[in-house]
Amino acid sequence: MTTTEDTLSKSPAPAGSSLRREIGLIGLMWASVGSIIGSGWLFGAKEAVVVAGPAAIVSWGIGAVAIVLLALVHAELGGMFPVAGGTARYPHYAFGGLAGMSFGWFSWLQAATVAPIEVEAMIGYARHWSWANGLQHANGTLTAAGFVVALVLMAVFVAVNFLGVRLLARTNSAATWWKIAIPLLAIFVLAAGHFHGGNFTSQGFAPFGAKGILAAISTSGIIFALLGFEQAIQLSGESRNPKKDIPRAVLGSVAIGALIYLLLQVVFIGALPASSFAHGWANLAYAGISGPFAGLATVIGLGWLAWILYLDAIISPAGTGLIYTTSTSRISYGLSRNGYAPQLFEATDRRGVPWFGLIISFVTGVVCFLPFPSWQQLVSFITSASVLMYAGAPLAYGVLRNRLPDRERPYRLPAGQVVAPLSFVVASLIIYWAGWDTLWRLGVAIVLGYALLGSYAVYATRKGLPNAPQLDWRAAQWLPVYLIGMGVISWQGGFCSKTGCGAADNLPLWWDIGVITVFALAVYYWAVAVGLRSEVIERNIEEVQVVDAGGH
Repeated sequence: MTTTEDTLSKSPAPAGSSLRREIGLIGLMWASVGSIIGSGWLFGAKEAVVVAGPAAIVSWGIGAVAIVLLALVHAELGGMFPVAGGTARYPHYAFGGLAGMSFGWFSWLQAATVAPIEVEAMIGYARHWSWANGLQHANGTLTAAGFVVALVLMAVFVAVNFLGVRLLARTNSAATWWKIAIPLLAIFVLAAGHFHGGNFTSQGFAPFGAKGILAAISTSGIIFALLGFEQAIQLSGESRNPKKDIPRAVLGSVAIGALIYLLLQVVFIGALPASSFAHGWANLAYAGISGPFAGLATVIGLGWLAWILYLDAIISPAGTGLIYTTSTSRISYGLSRNGYAPQLFEATDRRGVPWFGLIISFVTGVVCFLPFPSWQQLVSFITSASVLMYAGAPLAYGVLRNRLPDRERPYRLPAGQVVAPLSFVVASLIIYWAGWDTLWRLGVAIVLGYALLGSYAVYATRKGLPNAPQLDWRAAQWLPVYLIGMGVISWQGGFCSKTGCGAADNLPLWWDIGVITVFALAVYYWAVAVGLRSEVIERNIEEVQVVDAGGH
């Protein structure tokens, strides 16, 4: 059996710091698919149709194209650099310490908060059954009994991870097969005997026009539903054949997820009874029924399907929480490899599992479960760090294509010099669409990250530790401008989150998209121009490279 070891040439790797290459293509792909298809599929179709009407189908199509652009860039980078926690490390290669530390923090923050939030979702969905009614207060916080249940569920996620990446892959694959099978079952049953084609045109295909179509992309969770393809990249260090399998897993997962979501939207619209949208799509309702798909199944006499869907609303979050627990420990492993966190995060047990990172992910979950409503709200906003995480890859791609044109690329993206800036524009639009009320809270989390990782960087430098990071300020000069600029544009724009707004609404629709596009392109070409020199990039790559470490 082989293991993989990221060899840090500027410092010896701590004893027991290797990951095992035991995951095949299906395991990688299912890690990403399991993140893309979560419990959100039960709600996304209704949210989109309320905003866009039947034209929500177009909204899903546009969202899929946007995510494909991002996935294409990640596919090339993932094949080139099959390292654990890859999304946290590409900016480090191209821009050095400051940018690498920043995007690494964005990646970890997002991953670390998903698992506890999925646990709370499981408990919330379980309230459909009377036995779970005592686990949450009316304001959504956990009761004492709910807190115990939450801790047990988080402990299960961590325990499965401790049993090794092979068992993890098998467990996650089983959960993902379920998560794929249930939506497909719903699609088949609703399309076979309960489909009304006239629903698509009875009140006009696009009753809310282009604004409704675009608004559905941003406010209905379409983009966010399709995110998650990067999980295969986070597990790159444990792939048996990473150079071929990582691109296939990334692109394959996006294709599977986009197709399922699009079909779900079609059958949801087609299966609705005419009475449910008689007062307009914005007032879609079927009285007294909870859960869009489960409620629809109940209304049209498919009680058995509704029962399965309520069960899926518990199982699906469990699968997502499991894989994000894994992702959290791999990202912290990668942060340590790049010198941004103590080397204890690199320590692995005899199964090749980064045990300290798993413990920290459990502790993070416990903190997220604290019974303060305002804290719960803040945690939900922190997950928006994912939108910032995706912005780093297109920038790193642009620099690496220019500086290292001859480096081996198992998957070479056609027209990459066009796709990369477009994907950065897409990432920036996703950030903007999150809304000002989300982004200012995310800004607080970013400052906290700089305080934590920056403090360690100062400590490591003063102590002369061998893995002390080099913060390359010149190569990252664009970063503060980008972060502050996005905040200002969001503040002046008109997009709101589901829990609040606060935006000034001084930028009308289309004008705001134009401003974001111009700003993002300016930052992209600025970042590519000031990226590290090729010899420095090569050194950064060589300092954290993947080698076959032999038997284990």
